Amino acid sequence: MKTKPNTGPEQTSGRRTFLKTSAAAAAALVSGPFLGSTASGQSAVTRVAAAASTPSSGDKITIGMIGTGSRGMSNLRSVQATAGRTNVTVGAVCDLWDRRRDAARERAELPESRAFTDYRKMLELDDIDAVLISTTDQWHAKISIDAMNAGKHVYIEKPFTRYLGEAFDIYDTAQRTGKILQLGTQGASDPIWTEAAKIVSSGGIGPLVLAQASYMRNSGTRGEWNYTIDPAFNEDSLDWNTFLGPIADRPFSADEYFRWRKYYPYCAGIVGDLIPHRLSPMLVATGLKEYPTRVACLGTRKISTDRDVPDTVQILAEFPSGLTFKFIGSTVNEQGLPDMIRGHHASLTMGGNRINLNPERPFAEEVDPQIIQTERVSVMNAHLQNWYDSIRANREPVAGPEVSIRLQTILALAEMSERMNVMCLFDEKTRRITTGDGRELPALDYESEAAMLA
Repeated sequence: MKTKPNTGPEQTSGRRTFLKTSAAAAAALVSGPFLGSTASGQSAVTRVAAAASTPSSGDKITIGMIGTGSRGMSNLRSVQATAGRTNVTVGAVCDLWDRRRDAARERAELPESRAFTDYRKMLELDDIDAVLISTTDQWHAKISIDAMNAGKHVYIEKPFTRYLGEAFDIYDTAQRTGKILQLGTQGASDPIWTEAAKIVSSGGIGPLVLAQASYMRNSGTRGEWNYTIDPAFNEDSLDWNTFLGPIADRPFSADEYFRWRKYYPYCAGIVGDLIPHRLSPMLVATGLKEYPTRVACLGTRKISTDRDVPDTVQILAEFPSGLTFKFIGSTVNEQGLPDMIRGHHASLTMGGNRINLNPERPFAEEVDPQIIQTERVSVMNAHLQNWYDSIRANREPVAGPEVSIRLQTILALAEMSERMNVMCLFDEKTRRITTGDGRELPALDYESEAAMLA
């Protein structure tokens, strides 16, 4: 990666030298010189190229697609779009509904023998190296664990799992098998977050204080996730009990099949479906290796009343180091917060392909204001490439198990906090959840979910 040199003179005198030098050293690991402000006091602009997108030289990777609804088909198209230069191919597809299964098989130009209703039959194929899972959330854990135990690498759509206990089951299986797992939070592969991580890890903004982000959109009168129900879908279209999986018995519902993100047995709504897109990149940028110690969440349901899940949420998560995350999400208003990491010495603001580093007033003589511009990339292509490269190099991907388990811990505690009207404390050594007065809270699971909804 190359950095465009700054033509203005750098200020290197006085107390500025240490922090500027440390930031420069970190950026230079990949990007070359990391330049400070000019003598006029204006922020210097550093342009950072994206990681090389040349084809990987490793062996071919053959992927099985599990779940071929709207998101699964989008993922299939993304894999195919770069197949020629990535040396990756789709070797099998799987879906419970034959209409979706056949569409994916035709798109992948596969014979009928390579299209499955039961994913376990796909996992028996020796020529399938990895699986890309785009099912409803309640199937994430079992399919991922079965796939890794069968020797397959895994790319799994967010969230990691529906509940926390099964998230640790996936995490433990990944550690035991050594298989490469990537969570489908593609925004984490945007170069802006890895560049922010270099500044943070260098000490360039001092001890971390507060990070914030949001995922806001407004679906108007239609309502979020109220997708069109295919009139061809009926009780004979699939085995409903297989679709439910670990969820307690529920009557057939085309509404729940197409709009499952609205209902708690399948999804945590904004917390599970949208917030991961903002939280995963922030975990990358802060380099956080901690689990949260306290999480609180507020949620409201006053505008969208046709669902279990809230239409607006606010999450606070505190970590042992003193860093706090603040995240908000809404499906009824699209005005969000700026992406920011606040440090004791300076703050980073991320937007588009630009990072602004602004010093705090007491440290203005030590930290220079800076602007860092990164190359715009297709984050989906970059995220898949990161997974492929990680498989070939046998390394942790950008949204691998370490990021994913911490992400899911925050999400799970946030859901519990909002639904139970409590603040949730977490002990990473025992994996126990308690309230502030020490009362233990069993983590939500499929059994307790059924009891809550009864």
